[in-house]
Amino acid sequence: MEPGSGAAPRILVVEDEAAISLLLTYNLEAEGYGVARAERGDDAEVMLAESTPDLVILDWMLPGVSGFELCRRMRAREATRDLPIIMLTARGEESERVRGLSIGADDYVVKPFSVPELMARVRSLLRRARPERIAGRLQAGELMLDRTARRVRRGERDIHLGPTEFRLLEHLMEKPGRVFSRAQLLDSVWGDAAEIDERTVDVHVGRLRKAIVRGRERDPLRTVRGAGYAFDETFGKA
Repeated sequence: MEPGSGAAPRILVVEDEAAISLLLTYNLEAEGYGVARAERGDDAEVMLAESTPDLVILDWMLPGVSGFELCRRMRAREATRDLPIIMLTARGEESERVRGLSIGADDYVVKPFSVPELMARVRSLLRRARPERIAGRLQAGELMLDRTARRVRRGERDIHLGPTEFRLLEHLMEKPGRVFSRAQLLDSVWGDAAEIDERTVDVHVGRLRKAIVRGRERDPLRTVRGAGYAFDETFGKA
């Protein structure tokens, strides 16, 4: 689970309720994260000693070592001292929230929780803790997207994209192989633009293709009929 600049962020879910653990795993993997799971605090401690994830979602009440104690121990270890931790608990009292934050938790979510809200908190914590994950470059074979310089190149050729096409390519390149529906792309790339319909996605994908593919060059974008679009995970590897 060692973080690397080209790898998806890895998240350790420590939760003994199977339904919640599966719910979290499903939604985190859908966001493109790698997920490891533990049901007991002592098992999680062993996993953390072997390798360090990018973020931990930690239930307060666990068999073995409690989430509270595990959080305290993580903050005492140099390898996990700055590891982002979201505490997950059924305890909603103000005093318990303060107690969880006082031992080093970065955030605190009370069950039952909103999945979109929790995913937003995960993204926010990762952004603060690992800014390199949203900075720097995305590379696939000869295609390179430089986030800092807002520049795209294919081999020696500069590719000039409008801001929407840039965001669209960036979003697709972040999760190669994942198929995004038009609705998902509208939400992620355009945001809350109510006047935009799904046909707009097709228009911008067409513009993006026209810009990055010349002659007999291979198209890195895949159209998945009836589903949406994906960045071809084999592009640059063959």
